[in-house]
Amino acid sequence: MIRAIDLFAGIGGIRLGFESVFNDFKCVFSSEIDENAKKTYKANFDETPSGDICQIRSENIPDFDILLAGFPCQPFSQAGKKLGFLDERGGMFFEVLRILKAKKPSIFLLENVKNLKSHDKGNTLNAMLNHLKELGYNVFYDILRAKDFGVPQNRERIYIVGFLENVDFVFPKALGIPTRLGDILEKNVDSKYTISDKLWQGHQRRKEQNKANGKGFGYSLFNINSAYTNTISARYYKDGSEILIEQENKNPRKLTPREAARLQGFSDSFKIVVSDANAYRQFGNSVAVPVIKAIAEQIKLAIYKIDKKAV
Repeated sequence: MIRAIDLFAGIGGIRLGFESVFNDFKCVFSSEIDENAKKTYKANFDETPSGDICQIRSENIPDFDILLAGFPCQPFSQAGKKLGFLDERGGMFFEVLRILKAKKPSIFLLENVKNLKSHDKGNTLNAMLNHLKELGYNVFYDILRAKDFGVPQNRERIYIVGFLENVDFVFPKALGIPTRLGDILEKNVDSKYTISDKLWQGHQRRKEQNKANGKGFGYSLFNINSAYTNTISARYYKDGSEILIEQENKNPRKLTPREAARLQGFSDSFKIVVSDANAYRQFGNSVAVPVIKAIAEQIKLAIYKIDKKAV
C-alpha cells in the first residue's frame, strides 16, 4: 500500500492524479484551511480535511510514504506582490519542511507557480532545494505545461520531486497530443455566462488604454478552434477577462464551472457543490490533473526500479 498525505489539499487535484496511477494508493491524512474547498473535497472523497496545518502537530499525522503539497503560490506569483518568504503564506513551505523532517516519508511532490524559479533571482528556489537536500532527499525539479499533457490550457507550473533513496527519476515528456478548446466546451450554455454590455465595453476600453500605454494587459478572446487558453486563475470569478469565449452575434461569455473543471483535466464525474464564484476560485487554485498523473507514473516507474534492484 502507498500511503499519502495531501497538504494544502484544495479540492484534491493532486490526490486524483495519484489515485489514477497507484492501485494501492491510500490517503491517510489531508489538510485544507478553506471551508468551501473542504466541502468540495468531502463531496468527492467522502472525507473532510483537517484544518490549518500550522495548528497540527507532526506526531498527530499518521505515518505515510508520499507527501503531496501544492503549497500557496501567491507569494511567488507574477500576478501577486511577489513577497516570497516575507509573505506569511510563503512560510507554508517551512510547514512542509517541518513534517518532512519529523516523518521522513520516502517521496514528496511539491507544486507551485513557474515564477518560483526566478523569484529573488533564483535565490528562493535554491534555498528551498538546499533545505530539502539537508533533510537527505535527492531532489528533482522541472517546469511542465498543461497543454503538453492533453488539456487546452497554457498553464506552466514548477514541480519538485524528492526521494530518500538514490533513484533513476526523470520528469515526463510532452505527449505531443494536439489540443482544441472546442473539445471541452459545453454545447448549451446558460445566458448568465454572457458578459454584460457594460462589462464588455469596460474590457475593451481598458485594453485600448493599456495598449496606448505600452502594456499588453487586457481581456483574451478564444473560440472553439483555439488550441489552448491562457492560465485560469483563482481570480477568474471576478470578471473572467483572462479567458473569454467568442459567441456569434453576442458578447463573449465566461467559461462555465464545468468547463473550468475540464480545463484542469477533472472528469465530469467530479462533483461541483459550491457557488459558481467558489468553483472558479477552487479550479483556478487547483492543478492540471493529467500533469500530476504523468508525474505519478514516473514516480511509480522510479519505485519499480528501486524494488527491482533490491531483488
